[in-house]
Amino acid sequence: MKHIVFLLLVLAALFAGCGTRPIPATASLPGDQAIAPDVSLLRGRFVAGAQPDGNTMLLRGRDGLLVFDTGRHAAHTQRILDAAREVQLPIVAIVNSHWHLDHVSGNAALRAAYPRAQVHASDAIRDAMHGFLADYRGQLAAMIAKAPADSSDVAGWREEMARIDAGDALFPTQPITGDGVERIAGRALRFGLERNAVSGGDVWMLDQRSGVLASGDLVTLPAPLFDTACAQGWSEALRRLDALAFTQLVPGHGAPLSHAQFTGYRHAFDRLLACAGSDAEVGACRDGWMQDVAGLVPQTDAALASSLLDYYIAQVLRAPEPRRSRYCHNPVAP
Repeated sequence: MKHIVFLLLVLAALFAGCGTRPIPATASLPGDQAIAPDVSLLRGRFVAGAQPDGNTMLLRGRDGLLVFDTGRHAAHTQRILDAAREVQLPIVAIVNSHWHLDHVSGNAALRAAYPRAQVHASDAIRDAMHGFLADYRGQLAAMIAKAPADSSDVAGWREEMARIDAGDALFPTQPITGDGVERIAGRALRFGLERNAVSGGDVWMLDQRSGVLASGDLVTLPAPLFDTACAQGWSEALRRLDALAFTQLVPGHGAPLSHAQFTGYRHAFDRLLACAGSDAEVGACRDGWMQDVAGLVPQTDAALASSLLDYYIAQVLRAPEPRRSRYCHNPVAP
């Protein structure tokens, strides 16, 4: 199960205030996968029993690097900093898909290294910081107080608290309040904001030059993550994504998808909701999802997918009505 509600290292300034170093135009971008010219992917870590990092996408612009999502752990953030150093590009912009810690925690370190970088994101993190994340911090503090002195878990809990305590360093400097097209770092980008899907403020970004769509956790593999989600609103958000003219989609977790693969994912999502709303056994709904996304989920992730689905179907999608609709706001039009 992904524990959403669970400072990074402050690194020496790199290129801060410099502006005189030439920016190479032809060097390939570092990463685990080249998505398109001047677009690369740093894969996040998502394994059972560990706190995850979301995917990070790097885009080269005329003025420097744009970073889409910054991960959770210091090691993931360091990879972003190392990539910028390798290609001798300053990070000039950060886009956060949403406020979950595995997508925003690296903001603090990147902004320390590149103070001029602007953060483009939903303002939903402000409410989360005083609500969901504040409650989570209290739970962490209580667990630390009760833990044995030799507990191996305490260090990780303290790191989680420090991520939340970064506070304003995680907030947007340029709030995204709706849909529109902006030019950032010299690239034309179309943004959308979904207020009633995964986190109460999910930002997607379509790079018009490459046709690559960054979805954040509106798409996750090996399974959808319903911790702070409004399931029906999420379904409507996926329908709107499917109507966009994109060639590839980079999800919040998992490998990139073609448009056709995403359409299959969307239909699998709707069938999962329908099954969860029926009298079918949890195992039947889980197996249906696994069959629907068989070509998208590696066998090595099958056990993780099963554990996630068993939890979310029973504890969220089939929870009493107040729990199911807890995060549903601003109902969407049919």
